[in-house]
Amino acid sequence: MGHELKSWFQLDARKLIWLICAFMVIITFQYLELSSENVLSAVVPSGKISVEGQSSFLASAPSSTEPDGTIRYVTHSIGLEYNGTYAGSETVHGNEVSEERDMVSDDDVISETDVDLNKSSTFEEGSESPKESLTEELVDLIKNSTVYDAESSKNKTTAEVEGGLSLELSKENNMATLDSLNQTSAVNEATNGFGTYEVNDKDQNSDSILDNDNNSGRKSSSEEFEDYPESYNNKTVAKEAPTTIADMNNLFYWSRVSYHSTTPRWASAADKVLLNVRSQIEKAPILENDQQLYAPLYRNVSMFKRSYELMESTLKVYIYKEGKKPIFHKPVLKGIYASEGWFMKQLQANRNFVTKKPREAQLFYLPFSSRMLEETLYVPDSHSIQNLVEYLKNYADTIAAKYPYWNRTQGADHFLVACHDWATSETKEYMANCIRALCNSDIREGYIFGKDVSLPETTIRNPQRPLRDLGGEPPSKRSILAFFAGGMHGYLRPILLQQWGNKDPDMKIFGTMHNGKGELNYAQHMKRSKYCICPRGYEVNSPRVVEAIFYECVPVIISDNFVPPFFEVLNWESLAVFVLEKDIPNLKKILLSIPDERYRQMQLSVKKAQQHFLWHPRPVKYDIFHMILHSVWYNRVLQMKKPR
Repeated sequence: MGHELKSWFQLDARKLIWLICAFMVIITFQYLELSSENVLSAVVPSGKISVEGQSSFLASAPSSTEPDGTIRYVTHSIGLEYNGTYAGSETVHGNEVSEERDMVSDDDVISETDVDLNKSSTFEEGSESPKESLTEELVDLIKNSTVYDAESSKNKTTAEVEGGLSLELSKENNMATLDSLNQTSAVNEATNGFGTYEVNDKDQNSDSILDNDNNSGRKSSSEEFEDYPESYNNKTVAKEAPTTIADMNNLFYWSRVSYHSTTPRWASAADKVLLNVRSQIEKAPILENDQQLYAPLYRNVSMFKRSYELMESTLKVYIYKEGKKPIFHKPVLKGIYASEGWFMKQLQANRNFVTKKPREAQLFYLPFSSRMLEETLYVPDSHSIQNLVEYLKNYADTIAAKYPYWNRTQGADHFLVACHDWATSETKEYMANCIRALCNSDIREGYIFGKDVSLPETTIRNPQRPLRDLGGEPPSKRSILAFFAGGMHGYLRPILLQQWGNKDPDMKIFGTMHNGKGELNYAQHMKRSKYCICPRGYEVNSPRVVEAIFYECVPVIISDNFVPPFFEVLNWESLAVFVLEKDIPNLKKILLSIPDERYRQMQLSVKKAQQHFLWHPRPVKYDIFHMILHSVWYNRVLQMKKPR
């Protein structure tokens, strides 16, 4: 018995030793396999792939280079096609729409006499940043869109495009999150007007100016409104590195390969349609000398043109009938939040895009007014918007219970158009998956590239004549270098006034204007100025950006982290100057550093962009209504995943 037990233990020990040896062999093999992959990646030479007959997805742009060869400041505009300057026709064609009075009665329209439209405020909220690893889709997207050189290195992958543009994608930092974005330390003369102008003057401590912070919340120039949510009153100047226009271009480009909407729970005909549309957009034929579209104004004029055409022929939107007035189905057409009301009214009246059959729709519209939500439900002295958030949650729950469409995508094919400052916070939780067209397009407050849309904030003073006083003087007759006038809202405008108010004859910087007899009014100043200063107020957005374009004045945007309207389509560096908030003391120096030829190019781009920012009593091709709808459509199309 003892002998048999001893033999059994010896046999069992041998089995254990064999198992340990086998395990060590497997571990060793895996280690060698991983090592061989690294060796292969180091020895495989880079290749150059050319795709002919397709639209350029990237374009060269000026950049500065460090002595060691590292590109430090890169501005890239996706698909910018510059084939020279040409004069395009200003003619626009009408779109067949129904009579507005047939579908929207006068009782459903609210004017500023019904609502105080200047009362608003904002909140301090966190933001989301794209944190995705480098994927095969990035390489596939570039291969299908442009000519590029692929070169591997230890820490980064660089896609270098013919023409000089270099886009650096750091594997280690996942395309530089919002907390570690590249910054510029000097005015980059090589940009020749592209990108953010930034000055580092060691003799001038511009950062100290920003320490004087005011409470936040938008107020009317004629009245005080201090009943803001408590978290908002304590809002201070962001200490994080600002997100420059170059950084936004990087984030936008990265979103095209890193952001995908929620996978539908079941397939639908709409998904197949959108995938086919995406393929056609990416293979858009090169567009030459279009009479309505000025190529330098766009990231990729060919892709935009093809996408717009497909939207006109394909897009179907279902508008939910649920929701009680005045929060739902009652547009506000006057004041600074008019964009959401005009869009609501014109979409409801449109027979081309709107369908009564939800199964046909690729997009679903949530027809509420963020302005009326605040006006109707906000409790004075409560310092809370929780009841507003709950109201929208209950609405989403209602349509999710009644229809299958919200649940199929968790709201990813639904969209909202909201211009009130609070809309970003009100919708970021329960409507987080929706495509949100927001005036308050602040990266720090949750704006998501690849999903959300920057909505133009337009001031409508006369809904019957929205195009009144359009236009301005030609460049040769614009004698004023820079102009600003407005209320001292937020922390930044008092700094601007302190630095430049009544201190330089070339810089017409005022507070609230009180015109005397024979003096230029606000519009006349804009019409005669080369540059119109557009500083942030209580929030990053301002109606002055659209006003400047309306009067054909080059916008100077001073609002860190603000994503300009229609960012997915327009090349904003072709029509605007971006100045960091800390560089207000150097504002005149920056503007004078722009060559006259460059200014004239930007002013021409402003005139060509004007058609995209105009409200017409009846929508016309390429106007602001169609551009808002197109941006929503475009983002949804490019969210779609290709089947693997």
